[in-house]
Amino acid sequence: MAKLFIISGPSGVGKSTVISELMRLRDDLRFSISVTTRAKREKEIDGKDYFFISDEEFDNLIDNKLLLEHASYVGKRYGTPKTYVEDKLKEGYNVILDIEVQGAVQVKELKPEAISFFIMPPDDIELERRLRGRKTDSDEKIAQRLHQAKEECKLADQYDYVIINDNPIRAAKEIERIISKESKKMEED
Repeated sequence: MAKLFIISGPSGVGKSTVISELMRLRDDLRFSISVTTRAKREKEIDGKDYFFISDEEFDNLIDNKLLLEHASYVGKRYGTPKTYVEDKLKEGYNVILDIEVQGAVQVKELKPEAISFFIMPPDDIELERRLRGRKTDSDEKIAQRLHQAKEECKLADQYDYVIINDNPIRAAKEIERIISKESKKMEED
């Protein structure tokens, strides 16, 4: 039976890198591409990293109940298209969501059987280094993201598992071991 996995963590913690490695390790995983109203970053691809949409399009998805979850983060909106997730689960694939803390709470309410991971930075200094290394945000935006990160990290204990990302390959392997364990547990039930 297919399972839904949630990955959350502060901006800059390395979620995308960990998920890319995780996808390489497991061929039974499908990544749910979120929709967002934020601007596309230089190396991002529309339809691969996110579906970049307008506020009007986002409102339409909410009005038509086409999102599994949605949340605002630093003034931009993010959401998970419901149909893709449901289709992949029916096809027998495990689905991984990269979503904000607000969205994770919504998904856990709808699908309490989902397994959630919170990815933590090794420390605040490393998180700031990663955010500055992107070279996409102003000092003001970085300060906002760091403040938001502190707030989000306070909620880490609401997740099933907390993973420290001091090395993305090691973090992905740790998550992969947990997914294997959870999948075996499901088969035994």
